[in-house]
Amino acid sequence: SLRVNLDMGKAAYGWMIMKDDNIPGTVVRTSTIPEELGRLVYLLTDKTGTLTQNEMIFKRLHLGTVSYGTDTMDEIQSHIINSYSQVHAQNSGNSTSSTPSRKPQSSAPKVRKSVSSRIHEAVKAIALCHNVTPVYESRAGVSGETEYAEVDQDFSDENRTYQASSPDEVTLVQWTESVGLTLVNRDLTSMQLKTPGGHILTYYILQIFPFTSESKRMGIIVRDESSGDITFYMKGADVAMSTIVQYNDWLEEECGNMAREGLRTLVVAKKSLTEEQYQDFESRYNQAKLSIHDRNLKVAAVVESLEREMELLCLTGVEDQLQADVRPTLEMLRNAGIKIWMLTGDKLETATCIAKSSHLVSRTQDIHIFRPVATRGEAHLELNAFRRKHDCALVISGDSLEVCLKYYEHEFVELACQCPAVVCCRCSPTQKAHIVKLLQHHTGKRTCAIGDGGNDVSMIQAADCGIGIEGKEGKQASLAADFSITQFKHIGRLLMVHGRNSYKRSAALGQFVMHRGLIISTMQAVFSSVFYFASVPLYQGFLMVGYATIYTMFPVFSLVLDQDVKPEMALLYPELYKDLTKGRSLSFKTFLIWVLISIYQGGILMYGALLLFESEFVHVVAISFTALILTELLMVALTIRTWHWLMVVAEFLSLGCYVASLAFLNEYFGIGRVSFGAFLDVAFITTVTFLWKVSAITVVSCLPLYILKYLKRKFSPPSYSKLTS
Repeated sequence: SLRVNLDMGKAAYGWMIMKDDNIPGTVVRTSTIPEELGRLVYLLTDKTGTLTQNEMIFKRLHLGTVSYGTDTMDEIQSHIINSYSQVHAQNSGNSTSSTPSRKPQSSAPKVRKSVSSRIHEAVKAIALCHNVTPVYESRAGVSGETEYAEVDQDFSDENRTYQASSPDEVTLVQWTESVGLTLVNRDLTSMQLKTPGGHILTYYILQIFPFTSESKRMGIIVRDESSGDITFYMKGADVAMSTIVQYNDWLEEECGNMAREGLRTLVVAKKSLTEEQYQDFESRYNQAKLSIHDRNLKVAAVVESLEREMELLCLTGVEDQLQADVRPTLEMLRNAGIKIWMLTGDKLETATCIAKSSHLVSRTQDIHIFRPVATRGEAHLELNAFRRKHDCALVISGDSLEVCLKYYEHEFVELACQCPAVVCCRCSPTQKAHIVKLLQHHTGKRTCAIGDGGNDVSMIQAADCGIGIEGKEGKQASLAADFSITQFKHIGRLLMVHGRNSYKRSAALGQFVMHRGLIISTMQAVFSSVFYFASVPLYQGFLMVGYATIYTMFPVFSLVLDQDVKPEMALLYPELYKDLTKGRSLSFKTFLIWVLISIYQGGILMYGALLLFESEFVHVVAISFTALILTELLMVALTIRTWHWLMVVAEFLSLGCYVASLAFLNEYFGIGRVSFGAFLDVAFITTVTFLWKVSAITVVSCLPLYILKYLKRKFSPPSYSKLTS
């Protein structure tokens, strides 16, 4: 009975979550753990796409000496228009016209390229080095020249959309389009750019090295159709690129500056190759691809032979804006006693900036940035420095975390758990899952992981409760999770309202079902002991079946509609959620109280019926069973905190079913052979004697509990009752 009731209850909670209009699009994929939402202590969240929208806006282009922001993009546009008009003028034999362009201020001894040509190179690199494909909605699949004619018609149209695996890439290509260099076509072997003057430039793709989370960079080798020049372009994270590009004095500093503004940075570089160099590379590359042992390592080694002394072109910064209502949601979760850990693959500065702007770390709080450590001694010193600080947020990188966990796992987790917020940056997917398991192992508390991409799946599956967000990165996370939501702000209502209610309702329902079973067992025990332990069943077949089904099923199950405070109140006072993590709704103490209630009531009902019974046993059964049903219905009424119309219907429906069944179940009210043929006397049921005896027994069994409950509420009211009054 307990298993069935709880499973049906869980299904009901899932249905309520999916039907909630305040969190549209929420999907419950696991019907077995809605109560876990009510007792979370740690929330581990991803950054990109979870706290932020994953909609990138191009903000900054830095060339080393000049930096362009959103307000100076028109200068870039004019440089691009000038440089391409020069190129076409030269191509047509008219090489005299050359526009004077601004020279950088520094007077270096070697001949520096003009700003104009550097912008030209940088924009061209961004327009070529990517994995983006332009898509036209209305184009039919026509082959040959007609296709190009049709493409030409479409260039001017607004129906070109870009498709790529990452939103960063799309943003960069859209930006080059806005300054005049447009990607108009791409297939496996070539791509075409359109210049501001409307000319088409074709580049053949010779090799492409896709982005991986290990290498943190992507490269492409292209050949210019008109000149035949071969160029190797590359873009990637500054950590990966700083060792690859030629020596410079500005890259690291500028990356830090951009990251502190919360921008995601990409470094773009190029290398010109001669035909011989490329042929040599290609033969070695193909050789490596054919090797049977350590193929990946050999291929990587060949590619790395190219990645040397590359010319640094520019540094780009794109901004990823926070999702709606992230700040109030994080604040609410913090007030509810949930500790929030942000695990991200971004740079330390970017992660810290987002943590501050999303109020994950409050403005007044100190932040302890864990210095990079590589050895046991360094880790020991750094942990000691951290131990001396109180109530400060921790920011740590994945590499340092790895070292700390290797040597000082217990001490580190103990210190980190005392922090109000923790930010781990440069985390790999396996590290994310490892952190979840560590928290579960060391604290024994419930953890919840929330993410939006394939890289968060391992973390979501490791946590006690996984929540996926349907974002720009596909549905891997939302399909792997137990609950799937559309926006981060929905998590507030999911936990504070649905999680809290599910936990409290299941606790009440579970204990009530145990009480219902124990009370009838106690009655049977008392009955048998009074009659010299004779093995005579007190209630025959149908009464036993009916007791747990039609007579008491609906009122008991209606406890799943019970709520102690209104949803608005639960959201307004998230501190109510904190009480649940102590586990007081369902503990040995509450279970033993219900056991005592069951024994008391069972004893009273049986002894009362035996004291007051009339000439035949049949009356014992009738009186005790009627009193039992009434007691159960009254106890449900006593347990309910907020009445719902369906509860009232259930109470009266059950009572009605019982009264109706008295008429045609009369043969069941006899006991054993004693009353064989002694049918229930309908006349007896309708007498005043029967009614007062039943009422007296019921009052004795229930009234003391009502009085105790009233006194308890008066002298030590629960936290929620202070809000409802």
